[in-house]
Amino acid sequence: MRNFILFITLITLSQLGFATERTIQGQVINSEDSTPLPGVNIVAQGTTIGTVTDVNGEYKLTIPEYISTLVISFVGFQTKEVEVGDRTEVNVVLEPDTQELEEVVVMSAGSSRKYRSKSKRSNKRSKVRSRGNASYTPPSTNQSYEPYVEKLNTEEYDQINENIFHNPLHKPLSTFSIDVDAASYSNLRRMLNNGQKPHKDVVRIEEMINYFDYEYPNPQGEHPFSITTEMAPAPWNEKHQLVHIGLQGKKLDYDNLQACNLVFLLDVSGSMSDTNKLPLLKSSLKLLVDQLSEKDRVAIVVYAGAAGEVLPSTPASEKEKIFAALDQLQAGGSTAGGNGIKLAYKIAKKNLIENGNNRVILATDGDFNVGTSSTAALVDMIEEKRKDGIYLTITGLGMGNYKDGRMEQISNAGNGNYFYIDNFKEAKKVFVTEMRATLFTIAKDVKIQVEFNPNKVQAYRLIGYENRMLKDEDFNDDKKDAGELGAGHTVTALYEIIPVGVESEFLKKVDDLKYQKTEATQVSDSDELLTVKFRYKKPEEDKSRLIVQTLEDKPLSLDKTSDNFRFSAAVAQFGLLLRDSEFKAQASYSNVLQLAQKAKGEDKEGYRAEFIQLVRSSESLMGKK
Repeated sequence: MRNFILFITLITLSQLGFATERTIQGQVINSEDSTPLPGVNIVAQGTTIGTVTDVNGEYKLTIPEYISTLVISFVGFQTKEVEVGDRTEVNVVLEPDTQELEEVVVMSAGSSRKYRSKSKRSNKRSKVRSRGNASYTPPSTNQSYEPYVEKLNTEEYDQINENIFHNPLHKPLSTFSIDVDAASYSNLRRMLNNGQKPHKDVVRIEEMINYFDYEYPNPQGEHPFSITTEMAPAPWNEKHQLVHIGLQGKKLDYDNLQACNLVFLLDVSGSMSDTNKLPLLKSSLKLLVDQLSEKDRVAIVVYAGAAGEVLPSTPASEKEKIFAALDQLQAGGSTAGGNGIKLAYKIAKKNLIENGNNRVILATDGDFNVGTSSTAALVDMIEEKRKDGIYLTITGLGMGNYKDGRMEQISNAGNGNYFYIDNFKEAKKVFVTEMRATLFTIAKDVKIQVEFNPNKVQAYRLIGYENRMLKDEDFNDDKKDAGELGAGHTVTALYEIIPVGVESEFLKKVDDLKYQKTEATQVSDSDELLTVKFRYKKPEEDKSRLIVQTLEDKPLSLDKTSDNFRFSAAVAQFGLLLRDSEFKAQASYSNVLQLAQKAKGEDKEGYRAEFIQLVRSSESLMGKK
């Protein structure tokens, strides 16, 4: 009998060992916004056979014929079991898990914040929490499968000291540079979708607001942008007023675009090996190359332990040659970012196009650790290079050792813009949908200065733009650098106002001055609430031009304001909640959702709908308020 059982066992094991195989492929997407999910675990149930989705959310897995079920799991989403049947293509939609995930420990280091995950990678099997069962433990596997786990996190973000309320009798002017960067929003979205609570220094409210387009009127006349102002009660504090200032950049015709001289400066160091870094970057840049015309040129410089040119300046019509150069790139080594920047600017200058769009596009996780690596040294070098008329675009990627503060400072120094690409959809937004705004500058050194009427305004506060503040005297100084406005770009700024006669906890008492009077003048008895002034230079000029506009003290009711006003107010309120701002007053997630839903508008690309879903999914993670 024992021999018979042994015989049957051997036969069964033999059949299993030589079972025929089949290949299953498909895509995993987010149920809330239909975006692809990279890094999702796909495992054949009851086995150690598995894989992980790529940057486009796609996977391919070879399994034995007898396997009938796949187990799909991803941090922040419910684990799902899918019956395969006789299908060879299995697409999966994952539902977000509303359970609160592991907190992130925040550690302070000087003026920066360093994020370190509680768990380090080890030989232990990781656990992914999901609703409806205790936990799911991904099995080990000999295939190219790696469970999605948080690596040691050394992300760095510069400290933000939130703008406070100022009395216009003591500080009548508010001066700042425009900021069209949108990196903070897409980075926040990545964190929230991964179940991470972002620290307040990750949240730059002006970048959240300016991630979205607004339907401002197109400019008419000599100036390259239009100006729109609006005022209504602040949704999170009805005793206060909210002033909305919007700029709309002139849109360019594709047929009349300047020729581009682009140098891709790509980080291929070891820290760029993850699927959401170099592989995503190569796919993103191919999208950009597809948008270029025959008169444009592309060069590719890479840096790791050393910097080198892998593609000399090449006509964009030779797309296959450019794609081939991108495809051959592999990550490895330390990061000599400073050397790469020097070489990229040298090549850009060598191939300079007069009156053209000369630009270095730097793509990295910001982890410069060899050569010129201090932020101050890099900023000094970039400031010197911008004198040659070469602009800078920075694209941030990845997680775990992302250096946000460094990249933002470098971008600001280089007449540039700064984006964070967390998925393929964001790459399409930056390099396809908004390609002209990303690459073509229509106004440089754009500054805004607002003077408040103390007979109307007790106090004012600029929401966001903390790292773009200027001295009042910088406004008229044409040597002082400021932000650039791209073709078709919109820029939005919000001020929170405490009207005269309103009691507020935010008003601080200052003793009267002994040697001078601090009283409102007779001129300030007008109906004007404020005067806003703009300075800008045309890209080829060094002398600035001035625009002046006033806003009268005639607030609208909130329901009479534009979609632009209400949606930007919703985004600002969301930012106040994420920062747990001392100025959030009665802000709430329900208020954010109500405002955003009613102001969604046409939303052709679906970005506002995605924001609404993000607010919903963040409510439980951040703690309902």
